[in-house]
Amino acid sequence: MPISLGVSLPTVPSPGAMIGDIPALARHVEQLGLDAMWTADYLSPRGALLESTVALAAAAAVTTRVRLGFGVMLLALRQQAWAARQLGSLQYLSGNRIMLGVGTGVHRHEWSAAGSPFADRGRRTDLMLSALPDLLAGRPTALLTEPGAPTVTLEPAVPMPEIWVGGMSDRALRRVVEHGAGWLASLLTPAELATRAGALETMAADAGAPMPELATTVFAALGADAERRGRERVVRFLCGLTGLAESRVSPLVISGSPEKLAERLDDYLRAGARTFVVNLSGPDLPGQYDLLARTRELLG
Repeated sequence: MPISLGVSLPTVPSPGAMIGDIPALARHVEQLGLDAMWTADYLSPRGALLESTVALAAAAAVTTRVRLGFGVMLLALRQQAWAARQLGSLQYLSGNRIMLGVGTGVHRHEWSAAGSPFADRGRRTDLMLSALPDLLAGRPTALLTEPGAPTVTLEPAVPMPEIWVGGMSDRALRRVVEHGAGWLASLLTPAELATRAGALETMAADAGAPMPELATTVFAALGADAERRGRERVVRFLCGLTGLAESRVSPLVISGSPEKLAERLDDYLRAGARTFVVNLSGPDLPGQYDLLARTRELLG
């Protein structure tokens, strides 16, 4: 499998920063020859954000080749038929370039705000993932997450996007195997990724399934000031977003040159990952994307 190197679009900016110019950045990513653009998905994090499907639609409108991913979508936070309608429309308009990362989230207040039970999010996610192929294929489908399980048919039919399941728990890994998906990891060192990949391989073997493909999010700051100010900025952003301690977050952040990032990605490659979502932040994102393209050249 070839390497896929993509970026996380700045739809959830670091504190004090502005939301990025998504169409302009999307054009730049495609011109550089990078493989994918991904968006995070929240309802009400700390600070401003752009809704993920709308942001990807804006990126799709100004590109023709680069793939478009949810990293990850809180599928069960949405009403089932509307979520499928959004995904189908985006797949249709983008020319079938969508990659659907799916997660269950950790922020309880978002589920309360959406009127969806936090404790039921795993079950809803599994039901929605199971029904999605039929919904996107235009077949009559019972909505088992809705009262009375009404049946709906959605057209136009579109190909099912490839699925990436996010999360690090055993339940998340079982979801990967059960739905024939890839695993999109985050907030793991290369050694930790290798350990969890071993657990996933065991689960897949027990189920008689092939080993799923692996992806990971990588947090980085590239450029002349990255070793100091850039790194500090990314660490603060991650601590605020995840609630994790600085001592836990700091080892996950790569700062400095494209060569340093290439070395870390090579460590993740040896742990089994082939798809990378690189989250960059700062005032000069186009310049950092240029350096990321250099990283791609170094990886070969």
